[in-house]
This record gives sequence, C-alpha cells and structure tokens, in this order.
Amino acid sequence: MRTSLALLSARLLDPATGGFLPQTALAVADGRITALGDDREIRELADAATTVIDLKGAVVTPGLVDGHLHPVTGAELTHGLDLSGCTDLSDVRAALAAGVRALAPGAWLHAWGLDPNVFGDRPVESAALAPVLDGVPALLQLFDAHSMLASPRALELAGVDGPRRFDQAAEVVCDPAGRPTGLLLEDAACELVERAAPQPTRAERRDRLAAALSAMAAAGLTGGHAMDANGDSLELYAELDEAGDLPLRLRVAPWCQPGVDPDGLRALIEQQRRGGRLWRVDGVKLFMDGTIDNGTAWLERPDCHGESTHAFWPDPAEYTRVIAELHRAGVPTATHAIGDAAVRHALDAIAGAADGTTGEAAGGTAGRAAGAPGGDRAVRHRIEHIETVPDDTVRRFAELGVIASMQPTHCCDFTRADHTDNWSRRLGEERADRAWRCRDLWDAGATVVLGSDWPIAPYPPLGVMAGARHRRPSRDLAQPPHNPGQALTALEALRAMTVNAAHAAGEEQRAGRIAVGRRADLTVLAADPLTTPATALPGVPVLLTLLDGRPTHRADSL
Repeated sequence: MRTSLALLSARLLDPATGGFLPQTALAVADGRITALGDDREIRELADAATTVIDLKGAVVTPGLVDGHLHPVTGAELTHGLDLSGCTDLSDVRAALAAGVRALAPGAWLHAWGLDPNVFGDRPVESAALAPVLDGVPALLQLFDAHSMLASPRALELAGVDGPRRFDQAAEVVCDPAGRPTGLLLEDAACELVERAAPQPTRAERRDRLAAALSAMAAAGLTGGHAMDANGDSLELYAELDEAGDLPLRLRVAPWCQPGVDPDGLRALIEQQRRGGRLWRVDGVKLFMDGTIDNGTAWLERPDCHGESTHAFWPDPAEYTRVIAELHRAGVPTATHAIGDAAVRHALDAIAGAADGTTGEAAGGTAGRAAGAPGGDRAVRHRIEHIETVPDDTVRRFAELGVIASMQPTHCCDFTRADHTDNWSRRLGEERADRAWRCRDLWDAGATVVLGSDWPIAPYPPLGVMAGARHRRPSRDLAQPPHNPGQALTALEALRAMTVNAAHAAGEEQRAGRIAVGRRADLTVLAADPLTTPATALPGVPVLLTLLDGRPTHRADSL
C-alpha cells in the first residue's frame, strides 16, 4: 500500500487521555492512518509520490466535527445582510438603510442574525423598523432561524393579510384587529412569504454551499452532523461529492414533521444509509418545540408572557408513536427540545421505544436506548439544544444512553449573566439559572456533543470549544460569564467535538482518535488547545485540515 501522505515533526494529541502520543509522525494511505512512528520511520515509508509535510511541532488532533449544523440552509440564509453585530434598534435601522440603498429597484432585501434583544421591551414587529422598510419587500431572519420579520410590502406580495392555521405550532402573529405584525413564527409561517421572493438558481446555491463548506474546512472542521435535508440538499451534497469538491464528511438527518403519514415515515426509513463517499443519510430530525425567545418552546410552566405552553406536535402522543416506529426500524433520531417539558417528553418517548411501551409511563426505568435493537448497530438517539432542564431530567440522559447535543455559544452570545436578556426574562431566575447545563450533564455521565447550529451561531470549532469553557459573549469577553459553573474543561470540550461526536455517529472504531486504521481526518493547530486560554483559543491558527488524508485547507506557512 503506497503512502500518500506523511506528517512529520508533529505533536499528536489524544483526546481520550489528554496527552500527546509518544510518536512524532504518521503515514496515510487510502484515507487511513497506516503507521505511527518517529520522523525517520515515517520518512522510510515515503516515496517520490508521497506528499511530505513538516509540521514543525504543530499540534495534530482528530478531525473536529460540528455536532449540529445546517450547511445548505445556512449557505442561503447568510447570503444576505448580516445583522448579528447590531446591538440596538438604531444599529439595525442603520444597517437596513444601507442595505436598501444598495438594492436594485423592486429587489427584495434579505437579512439574517437579528437578535430580539435589540427590541428591548418593545414587541418584535416590523413597525419598529419603519420608515426604513417602507415600500421595500424585506425578510429579516431572527437569529434562531425559527422566526422572521416580514415587511408590509413582503406580506402584501405574498398575500398574507391575516392569521393562518397550520398542522404544526406555527403562527402569523397578528394584532388585536387581525392584521399581521410582520412576525412569523416557525417554518410553516415563514414559508408563506419566503416563496413569494425570487429564488436563487441551482448553480448559485451550489456555489454558495461549496464556499461555505470550504470556509468550514479552513476553520478546522472535517465533519458535521447536518440537521436537515430540505429541498435538494442531498442532490447538492452528491454533486459536490462526485466532483471531489465536498470538503466535510456529512451525516445528514432529514426532518420528520407533524402530520407525517405512513408513506412519509416509510420513505424516511428507506432513505437511511443513502449517500456517497463523504456523506450519508443517518437518522431523522424531529421538533418537540420551538424557541424560548419566540415563546414557542414547551415549558412545564408558562413564561412571563404566558407563552411557551404547547408542543410543536399538536398531539405529542403522535410524536411518541413515531419515535417508537423509527426505533424499531433501527433509525437514530435527533429531537429538537429546548424547554423542560419538551426534553422530558422526548426522553419519555425514547424510554418507551426502548422497552416497548408507549413512553408516557416508562419514566426513567427503561433499558438503555443505546443498546436497543437496530440491526447490526445500536440505535443512538439524541436530543438537541436542552437549554433549561431540572435535575431529574439531567440524570436520565445517562440512564437512557441518550446523546446530549449542546450549543454553548447560544448561551454565550444570546443571553446575559445578569439575566436582562429576552431569554432569561421570559424564563425567570430559577429556570434561567439552569441554562445550558453542560457540566451537570457531563458529570451525570451523559455523552455530550458540541456544535454551533450554524447559521444560528458561527461555525469555527475553536470558538465553540472556547464558548463551552468561558461562557462569555464572544464579542465582549470582558463581560461576566453566564452560569460559569456549567463550563467544560479544555479536554472535555475537545472530546465533545472528536471522541463523543464519533460515538454519537456510531463511528467510534473509525474516527475520533489518532490511531492506525482510523480515518485520516485530522486538524492541525499552531498551539495546544488544552493549554491555550479559552479566550485566546478562537485566534489559534488552523494550519492544515485533512479529510481522508487529503488537504482541504493548508496555511501558507506550511
């Protein structure tokens, strides 16, 4: 077997132990690590066709994997005007005014990253942005991607002039007179207006996706758990893969929405394992609630506005039945569950699926879901987000073998330590003190996986790991941390994006560590991520990213 790549003078970091391997070099062939040794031993395996890279003491980690992201959706949403840096309404109005001036006559304005905290105590509605958007069709995506503001002209063009009914917990928010305020909650409502806007060509969408994925590779990512397969996402992945232009290894989970019929569920099951060399469908994504900031989460007690009282599925028992059927078919599930009631119901459903009950009465007594039948592999269910939960719920993750998929930078950038933010005010002190309990879940024995949920938060993995450690606003690190007792250590954060990500995907024998026979998916850093201070970690240069032993990013210094 010919050695295609040799890395020399490296510090090989093992996230399972937190130490460096005694070897200083490795060889790669056919996408796998074939040898570990000293520089002389690995040089001897090289020939004239081998690419030899002297890393000059750089740190090599297993490839960093984002546990929750939306590549295709994100490539589209982030193509417009970025409002994520706006901290008040005047900032937003100024950014929108500049965007309007740059528009061609009649063109739509698209923007993303709008933080509801900029509205303060005012309602989140398009009237707050008048007269900037007068006569302009505009769609402003809020930061959570579960809601958007549509301008009056956009609503007019879409024919949305009053409330609508949906099969899921979506809403066209209206004033007491029944007139839309511009706020659209959840996908079904947003799509009413989105489809009235001009759509990009397939070539434009492919190019945007390719650019976004390349930027992720340059940030050190070798893989991602893609939490949707909307539209022609799978075809776009296949096209990039076949052309040799897919720079990340993607595990894709299509959505299962309320109202799915037997044929739709069967199609999701049959879609499993479809894929190519670097991507595959593996799992199904479901939603148990919306978001706390919008009042669409499912809480055990209402928020301060009397909202967040219902599940995303109008009949939660139907969600439970779907989980059981997917489990019997050996299909892993990923459930978006933010509020305490949503998380509890999702755990009950998984417990019931594992022991053959309906879930409601199963409580925490069921066998581990991770050991449930699923052909020749375990069914590893997971819950996404888990923003506020009580103690008894924390313990059940380990009891049931359910993966805890967390996005710590949401806590860093969209909440505040003094609880003056919209998320914390809605919940009140007791529940806000339970924010993103990464430490408690880890200590309780849960497998914690970290991700960005891009485009909700930035995808650079060093920033995600840093946020899990410092829990401070990334744009102002001088601010105090939110619930610092829930921080992870540097080693835990690294494990959560390597070893644990591999476990969540059922690939712990193929990925997540540097060892002979493992995939040559590697990230090379200019400094040790375990000793670099958390606040400095995002600035550490990524020198090299390898996918299957093929460079997807290489710094000029190498």
